[in-house]
Amino acid sequence: MIEILRREFIYLWYYFTVQFEQIFIWWVFGMAVGSAVSVFAKDGIHCAFRSLQGKKMGVLGTVAASGLGIASPLCMYGTIPIAASFFRGGMKESWLAAFMMSSILLNPQLIVYSAALGGTVLAVRIVSCFLCGITAGLLIHFFYKDKPFFNFSGFDEPKSRDTDPNIFLRYLKNLWRNVKATGLYFLFGILLSAIFQRYVPEEAMTFLFGGNEALGVLMAATVGVPLYACGGGTIPLLQQWLWDGMSVGSAASFMLTGPSTKITNLGALKIVLGVRHFVLYLIYVMAFSLLTGLAVNLII
Repeated sequence: MIEILRREFIYLWYYFTVQFEQIFIWWVFGMAVGSAVSVFAKDGIHCAFRSLQGKKMGVLGTVAASGLGIASPLCMYGTIPIAASFFRGGMKESWLAAFMMSSILLNPQLIVYSAALGGTVLAVRIVSCFLCGITAGLLIHFFYKDKPFFNFSGFDEPKSRDTDPNIFLRYLKNLWRNVKATGLYFLFGILLSAIFQRYVPEEAMTFLFGGNEALGVLMAATVGVPLYACGGGTIPLLQQWLWDGMSVGSAASFMLTGPSTKITNLGALKIVLGVRHFVLYLIYVMAFSLLTGLAVNLII
C-alpha cells in the first residue's frame, strides 16, 4: 500500500512540476503587469472613462466603455463603488453596464495569464469578453432607456491602498498583495490539473468538451460556475483540458461563465441589481456564453 501511494505521489509530482515550469513565468509576468497597471495606470483609465461623460457618442460609448473595463485592474468589489461614483456624476447606465461586464470578465493581469493557453485562445478570450461587455451595454440602452437598471445607493468610492510616497515601495506592496491573493489558487489549479492528467483519460475530456456539439459547450459553461474561484487558478486546468481535446468554443464558454458567476462577483452584483435584474443577468451570461462557444467552434 505504501509503495502504491509513493508511486502515485511521484506521478503527481512529475505532472505538477512539468506544468508548473510551463506556466509559472506567465503567472509572474501577469502579476508584474497587473500591479504596474494598478499602481501607475488605474487612475488614468478611470479618468478616461469619466471623460466620456457628456460626449455625444450614443451606442458607440458602449464600445469605449467595454474596452476601458477590460483595461481596468479592479475586481468587481472595487469596480462597483467606482461605477457608483460615475453614476452619481451622470454617466449613462448602458455605458456603466458595458464597463462593469467586461471588467468582471477580464483584466490586464488575466490577459497575460491567458497567453499561456496560446494565441488563438487568448484572442478568443479578449474578443468574446469585449463583445460581451458591448452587448450588455446595448441591451440596457434599448430595453432600459427610460428606467433605472442599477441601484448604487450606499456605495462610496473606495480609498486607494497604493499611497506609499516611495513609488518603488508602492509597486512592491501592490505586487505582494497580488501574490497573496492569487498564489494559493495558482498552485491549487496546477494540482487539480495534475490530478486530471493522471486519473482522467483524454478520451473522457474529448467526449465531454470536444468537437462542435452543443453539449460540450453547455458542459463547459456549467462546469465554469462551480469551478471558477480565481482567474490564474483556472489557467492550468484550461491548459490541460485543451491538450486533452477540449474545443476552443468550450474553453470560451468556460472563460465567460466562470468569472461572471464567481460567487464573490455574484454577491456584489446582487446588491446593485436586485432580484429581478439579477436573474436577467444570469440568463444573459449563460445565453451569451453558449452562443459564443457554438460560434467559436463553427469558426475555428
